[in-house]
Amino acid sequence: MSPLFRRKAVPQERLVTLVRKPGCHLCDDAQSVVEKVCGDLGVPWEGRDITGDRELHDRYWEQIPVVLVDGEQHTFWRVDEGRLRRALTGG
Repeated sequence: MSPLFRRKAVPQERLVTLVRKPGCHLCDDAQSVVEKVCGDLGVPWEGRDITGDRELHDRYWEQIPVVLVDGEQHTFWRVDEGRLRRALTGG
């Protein structure tokens, strides 16, 4: 489909997923950023624990925390607030 006809998703139609594990300080830092940005924009987000999901564990073990936007990997290790905000607003 031509980009001219693609509908831009509004932030509330997006989904952010934070892939993390318990006891991970980088994961806690990432969650703070995700909570702030998603809270500001009204974007739903979910946390997924790699210790309870073998597929996530195998895929992301060396990269956690990992942030997915609409199921696609956005970033890992450190979450940049401005970059996440731009990804969710198209700006």
